[in-house]
Amino acid sequence: MFRKRLINLAQLSAVGVTAYYAGVYSERSYEKIKGCEDSVFTNGKSINNMPGLPIFGTVSAATPYTESGGAKDRVSQIMKYGFPGLDNVRSFDDFVLSYDRRNRVAHWVFEHLTSAHIAKNNDVDRSKCDFMPDESIHPFFRSLNSDYKGSGFDRGHMAAAGNHKLAQKHVEQTFYLTNMAPQVGEGFNRHAWNRLEKHVRNLTKVYSHVYCCTGPLYLPRKEADGKSYVKYQVIGANSVAVPTHFYKVVVGEASNGSLDMEAYVMPNQKIPDDTPVANFMVPPESIEKAAGLLFFDKIHRSKLSRINGRKV
Repeated sequence: MFRKRLINLAQLSAVGVTAYYAGVYSERSYEKIKGCEDSVFTNGKSINNMPGLPIFGTVSAATPYTESGGAKDRVSQIMKYGFPGLDNVRSFDDFVLSYDRRNRVAHWVFEHLTSAHIAKNNDVDRSKCDFMPDESIHPFFRSLNSDYKGSGFDRGHMAAAGNHKLAQKHVEQTFYLTNMAPQVGEGFNRHAWNRLEKHVRNLTKVYSHVYCCTGPLYLPRKEADGKSYVKYQVIGANSVAVPTHFYKVVVGEASNGSLDMEAYVMPNQKIPDDTPVANFMVPPESIEKAAGLLFFDKIHRSKLSRINGRKV
């Protein structure tokens, strides 16, 4: 009996010692893995690990940001009447955008314009600008120039280059691909959409300040079976979404403080040259419902003098 108990005690001791060393090994292995969590290895390259999901409400800068500089004041000025949303917000020197990491285009892009922003500036040369991937975006979610190559679509500006003539750096930043979306070239980007951009610039002749929000829409269409579907093409290795439509919501602030609003939706397709821009005016609420965003929410609609040219 004593011999049997001695054997059992020896077996239990062996199990305890084994468990101890297994625990030590596991802890060391965990620490080793934990030390590697700051980077991942993909496509033969080591890249910094970043959160897989955005933290709601965070605003980060795509350009160097300093509290003491004028960047903070400029963002406050651009977004004076409220953010439409707070998903992956990036602030540039002269415009602000919210980036849609799933579709690889912006949710919205916000600009503040005055007559000075669009005035001719001999120090600004658009021909020196190159389309650039935005390296502030995690590599998994970036769009690249190669995505557009051979796609048949233009890299269409959301914040128009012609709206940012105060400095060469400002116009160059409009060429980041986070500010681009695939647009039909002939008849749309180079024509109808361009006319709408010019119209917004012309508003600076009427108003002291013009606030413009631009973005994509993916609208449903009824198919042959009588059901409605949201269908859109994607291009390139990164599956960059091709919006079905684009919107602009604009607020003009007059020198006396009065506010007018205009809202437009254009289909991403060839549009006849003789089509007036006013034909694309829509109630701003229809864009908000389709985009899931609230535009200029710091302005109660009753405070607007006109919406789409009609008295409120």
